[in-house]
Amino acid sequence: MIPLNLETIEEWLRQTDEIRLEPLWAEADAVRKAHVGDAVHLRGLIEISNYCIRQCAYCGLSVTNTQLERYRMTDDEILDCARQARDFGYGTVVLQAGEDYGLEAERIAGLVRAIKSQLSLAVTLSLGERPYEDLAAWRKAGADRYLLRFETSDKELYASIHPPRPGQTVDRMAILRHLRMLGYEVGSGVMIGIPGQSYRTLAHDILHFESFDFDMIGVGPYIPNPQTPLGRGEIAVPIAEEDQVPSDELMTYKVIALTRLVCPQANIPSTTALATINRESGRELGLMRGANIVMPNMTPVAYRTRYEIYPGKACINETAQACQGCLKGRISAIGRVVGDGPGGRIR
Repeated sequence: MIPLNLETIEEWLRQTDEIRLEPLWAEADAVRKAHVGDAVHLRGLIEISNYCIRQCAYCGLSVTNTQLERYRMTDDEILDCARQARDFGYGTVVLQAGEDYGLEAERIAGLVRAIKSQLSLAVTLSLGERPYEDLAAWRKAGADRYLLRFETSDKELYASIHPPRPGQTVDRMAILRHLRMLGYEVGSGVMIGIPGQSYRTLAHDILHFESFDFDMIGVGPYIPNPQTPLGRGEIAVPIAEEDQVPSDELMTYKVIALTRLVCPQANIPSTTALATINRESGRELGLMRGANIVMPNMTPVAYRTRYEIYPGKACINETAQACQGCLKGRISAIGRVVGDGPGGRIR
């Protein structure tokens, strides 16, 4: 068993020798198999709106991006996508958007009720820092999970890339604790390689995963967007070059593997961002190094090209049907099976 503490996690994060990393890959895969099995659960992602009131320095959905054509899907369009996910055999749909108050709380609650009653799917929401009363209403309507990344445990770095709304001071960890109190399965995560992120900070992030015991943990590489302040190099957090975490493929695999070791029962996706930086085998390698979830995109192509958090996203022009067939083949090719049912946290 690989011993892990702040120092050893940082040592693994700095390790680049593929031969020396083999034990990490092997143990992460063995722990994944022992605790969550060989099933890869597919969760249909529906990007229901690209409106956002926030000014996050890394995100193409920022309200400051005037080049982006905005959209909100209709209820019928959303339910059609959810129905298609059910027909494909997926056990969960994920309703994701920017922090968009044009998506009224009761409208989201109605969508949750409809999906639960008509399609018997688990519902995951990823809608940003909404008021506690909205979160409670959605849970009461039947929502099962909520995803909200804390992005980085470095408060100075977080403040530089994620300014609050005027007059608002919000602690994302407090929101995550409240979500757990409401009875949600709680998902969070971080970006890897944000300019200004040190190896020590990223090691702290991984220990945050362990201390909170998140039900789902999403980690993926920072991909610059030229329509954002961070992507244009307008924001700089002083950091020594040797301490800057790279936003590359290898680092992403290391974080997935270490996350699996500190949170053996968590659901960990092999993300679209990982598939974007390695289209040939990124998702598969993520699954072989600790991940057990994939989120195929159900969003109609006409909309998904406008949900541009970062440019060049993988599968941007593929239909949901094409994506489904491709993923099942890829999962089978690495000796894994597609999971049945909602695929919730096993406790």
